[in-house]
Amino acid sequence: MNIIVDAMGGDFAPLEIVKGCALATSELGVEVTLVGKEKTINECIKENNIDIKNYSVIDCDDVITMQEHPDSILKEHKDCSMAAGLKLLNEGKGDAFISAGNTGALVVGATLFVKRIKGVKRAALAPLLPTNTDKDILLLDSGANVECSAEMLKQFAVLGNEYVKGVLNIAQPRIGLLNVGTEDSKGGSVQKEAFGLLKELDINFIGNIEARDVLPGVCDVCVADGFSGNIFLKASEGACMVMLKNIKRILKRNIISKLAALPLMGGLKQFAKKMDYTERGGAPLLGISKPVIKAHGNSNAKSFYGAIKQAVNFAQSNTIENITNFLKG
Repeated sequence: MNIIVDAMGGDFAPLEIVKGCALATSELGVEVTLVGKEKTINECIKENNIDIKNYSVIDCDDVITMQEHPDSILKEHKDCSMAAGLKLLNEGKGDAFISAGNTGALVVGATLFVKRIKGVKRAALAPLLPTNTDKDILLLDSGANVECSAEMLKQFAVLGNEYVKGVLNIAQPRIGLLNVGTEDSKGGSVQKEAFGLLKELDINFIGNIEARDVLPGVCDVCVADGFSGNIFLKASEGACMVMLKNIKRILKRNIISKLAALPLMGGLKQFAKKMDYTERGGAPLLGISKPVIKAHGNSNAKSFYGAIKQAVNFAQSNTIENITNFLKG
C-alpha cells in the first residue's frame, strides 16, 4: 500500500512528518510518497539520521500556509505540495492522501481535484473522540461546513454510519443528532427537518442527543453541522486538557499526594493517553471518492504515524464503495 503524504504541511514539517512516515514504513510495512521540497526533505532525513524505508519524493517547491485563503489552492498555490499530492491520489498513484496543512484548502482541494462521491453534496471532517467505553465516537461534521441543510445532515449520517461499520467494525452503529435537547421537537428548523429525514433512513437512528451525553458514549456517530460540531470538538479538547492538568497539579501538591499517586500511575497514564486527541492522528474527510485524512496541524511523529495508520485502515475498508451503494438506493 502506498500513502501519499504532504511533507510540507503542518507546524513541524517536514521533520515530524518524515519521522512519522519512517515509523509507519517500519511498523506497518507501507510505502510512502513524500510530496514537497525535495532538497529540504532529503537534507532533513540526512541531518537527523532518519531511517526511513520504502519511500520516494516528488519535488514540489510551493507550499500553502495555514494563513492562506482555502481557495488559493486553486489559483496562487495550484502547484503546492498539498495540491500535487491530491492530484497524485486522483491519478491512482497512491491509496490514500494525508496532510497536516491548511484544513480549508484540503477540503477545497479534495473536493475539486479528487472529487466527491457521486450524490454527496458536501464532504465532512470526521474526527474520533474518546468515550467512557472502550470505543471511540465519530463526530461529523467538525468544521468543513459551517452552514448545513437538513439534507446534508442526513448524508453525514450515512457517511458516518458506513465509516464506523467498515473501519471500526461496529455492525449497527447508533446514530445521534447533536441538539439542545433530546425531545423530538427540539432545535431549529434545520435540526427538526433533519430529525424527520434521519428517521426515514435505514440506519440505527437513536434520536437527538445533548452535548453532555456524547463523550459518555450514548452513540457511535454524532451528526452535527460544522459550526456546532467544531465548537463541541474544541470545547471537549480544552476540557480534557484542563482536567488532566488539574489532576496532575493535585497529585503533585505535596509529598503525601505524590506517594498516594504511585499505585495509580499506570491507570492515570492510560487515562491520559485515552483523552489525548493526538493519539487518534487525524480525521478522515468523508464523502470524497478516495481516502483523504486531515492530520492535526501540530502533529508530532507519533501523531502523524497515527494518521497514517488511520489512512491504511480507511483504504483497506469498503467504506467508499458502501457509501456509493447506499446513496444509489
